[in-house]
Amino acid sequence: MSFNDRIESLLEEYQRQRNSLTEMQQKMRELSASVTSPRREVTVTVGQNGVVTDIRFPTGAYKRLTPADLTTVILETYAEAKEQVLAQATAILAPMLPDGVDAGALVRGTAGTDAYLPAEPRMATSVREILGMGRPAQ
Repeated sequence: MSFNDRIESLLEEYQRQRNSLTEMQQKMRELSASVTSPRREVTVTVGQNGVVTDIRFPTGAYKRLTPADLTTVILETYAEAKEQVLAQATAILAPMLPDGVDAGALVRGTAGTDAYLPAEPRMATSVREILGMGRPAQ
């Protein structure tokens, strides 16, 4: 493959990745999960990044709870809805990441520094060869 063909191929790959990123961002903005507590006291809807977008009381069951118990039910229902949104985000993000990067840890903010900036930069072997860097460390 000629140098020009390789550059053209790299630019096409860049554009494909850019388009995929745009699609991923749109999907992430649309994330939503609604969870209703087991006894139907409350329904909590959560959007992107675990932000509460709605709280509803589908029945009068919440009226039988003490304020402390209602708080607990709301928080537990919120936690479940947030977990569902994080799972959705993980599923969207995972295909975009290099092998070995934990999408769930990234979404939850628990990934280590190497997930964001590995000790050795990721780059195509052909680019490494052009730069005289040889093969990446395994």
